[in-house]
Amino acid sequence: MKTFDIAGRVALVTGASSGLGEHFARLLAAQGAVVILAARRTDRLEKLASQITAAGGKAHPVSMDVTSAASVEAAFVKIAGLGLVPGIVVNNAGIAQSKPSIELTEADWRSTMDTNIDGAWRVAQAAAKAMLAARQPGTLINIASILGLRVGANLLAYTTAKAALVQLTKSLSLDWARYGIRVNAIAPGYIETDINRGFLASEGGQAMIKRIPMRRVGQAGDLDGASLLLASAAGCYMNGSLVVVDGGHSNSTL
Repeated sequence: MKTFDIAGRVALVTGASSGLGEHFARLLAAQGAVVILAARRTDRLEKLASQITAAGGKAHPVSMDVTSAASVEAAFVKIAGLGLVPGIVVNNAGIAQSKPSIELTEADWRSTMDTNIDGAWRVAQAAAKAMLAARQPGTLINIASILGLRVGANLLAYTTAKAALVQLTKSLSLDWARYGIRVNAIAPGYIETDINRGFLASEGGQAMIKRIPMRRVGQAGDLDGASLLLASAAGCYMNGSLVVVDGGHSNSTL
């Protein structure tokens, strides 16, 4: 359907060097977008860009540390130097750490917040300024989590940051609608990646999967529909929305 068409649009994906960020980058490139790959590990970005190019897509690696305002600013200067203005932004960069809240240090708390919520804000604002300067509309997609809606043991900083990201999404959607900038979020459930694959195979992970109504963990491809909906004209009247993709997990009382 043409309403889902993003061919030729410029998309920025943060945290693109691995995991879901890499998946989102490949997805958008496969749909014809010019993808800007942003992360700290530039060697991985360059490898990914080469693979996307070899497959017929277009990708540009850009070094970006979302915890640094100077790094984010420098990245957008480089993007502008390429003659590009992102019209789609996937705010995906994030970290998670599991530790009892009584043992959580100031450094633990700060690092999680600085990446998951402060970093998302830095990128969102920089992207919005670039869109306004170019007088073009755009769409921002924040990658939240069902743990921003419910809690998990020993994940205090992460759940707090993701809950804040949900509110950031709603607030920005209100402030920036007048500029033609839509801001929405996806709240994935447990999606299998290299980082959590070991846990999901463990006894505890298997017990958790049994509490998901669909009785399976999610795969990265399960997020494709929501991603393309929010990135394209198909979601043109969606603003401030939170799309939950979790197999019904957030509704489970088990």
